Parts: sequence; C-alpha cells; structure tokens
Amino acid sequence: MYITCLDLEGVLVPEIWIEFAEASGIPELKKTTRDEPDYDKLMQYRIDILNEHGLGLKEIQDTISTIDPLPGAKEFLDKLRANGQAIIVSDTFSQFAMPLMKKLGYPTIFCNELVVSEDGKITGYKMRCENTKYTTVKALQSCGFETIASGDSYNDLGMIENSAAGFLFRSTEEIKKSHPDIPAFEEYDDLYNAIMAVQK
Repeated sequence: MYITCLDLEGVLVPEIWIEFAEASGIPELKKTTRDEPDYDKLMQYRIDILNEHGLGLKEIQDTISTIDPLPGAKEFLDKLRANGQAIIVSDTFSQFAMPLMKKLGYPTIFCNELVVSEDGKITGYKMRCENTKYTTVKALQSCGFETIASGDSYNDLGMIENSAAGFLFRSTEEIKKSHPDIPAFEEYDDLYNAIMAVQK
C-alpha cells in the first residue's frame, strides 16, 4: 500500500511567513526553509523579529484568514485522495494550519505546535518529533506503507530521498540543481501523473 506525503506551504498553499511579511511590511520575515536549512535557527530568527515589532499569534492568524490555496491545489488534492491515501506532512503549526485545512477539504495533516503566552505572544514551539518529515515517512514505512513524497524546500529532502519515490514541486533552482536526481515538476497534473505511475 502506498501513502503520499505532501508538504503544505509552497506546494498547496502560499508560504505563510512570506504572506505575513508582506502584510506586516517586515521583509526580513520572508526567509523560509527554502533559504535556511536549519529550522531551529529559522524559527528563533522569526520569533525574535516578532518580539522586536510587538507582533503575536493574532496578527499572523489575521493574515492567514485571507490566504487561499494555490490555484488548482484543492482539485489536485481531491483527485489524489480519491485514488489513494494522502497526508500533509508540514513543519508549520496547528494554530496556522487549521483555517487552511478547511479550505482544502480537511485533509489529514501532521504538523507542530506553537507555544503562546496568555497575551498572545509566541514564545516558542514544540516539534512533534526530531527531523519530523524523515521520521514520519520512516514511521509510516514501519506500519507497512510504501511512501511517496513531494515538497519544495530543504526540509522536505529527508522524506523525499527516503521514500519509494519522491518529487520536487515548484522548488528553487538552487535545490533542483543540487539534487538533479529528484524529478521536479511545476504543474499539478504532472505531479499527479507521476504519483499515479508509481502506484500502478
């Protein structure tokens, strides 16, 4: 049995931090896992900037409420789920993801949790497990699944490279050039066809 593991941001929805950077007028928050492979370093950088500007969870959630899935994403996900098992494996946080899951038809998502103070300040975060995406595909494989994985960033490479098949989707030129062995796609139809070809 196959189960497809998909990244969320950049694959199905816009990058939340980039959207918030534009809404808040803080360009430094545009940095994502496409730019910084060290997730702990990236998140501390983000939290420091939020604190510096007096911003908290509510302001980010206000921006998230205006975000829609990428064009064609829900249709792609619906078609994929109609023909096999699929879950979203993301390093985002449940406080960010839930409004977006509603717009995507409530798919299953494995993600993390923010630590938020009573006054709404983001003070930290809790990862589900170490090296979340790699660990997730290995756990699914231990349950008898073959995994297929797709994502766009450095933090997706562990699950992509350790699955029966893996694909980059709308990734950066730098990541594609440094991993030429991973098929890369730009359109949902092409990604869907590649996933279906593995499952036949």
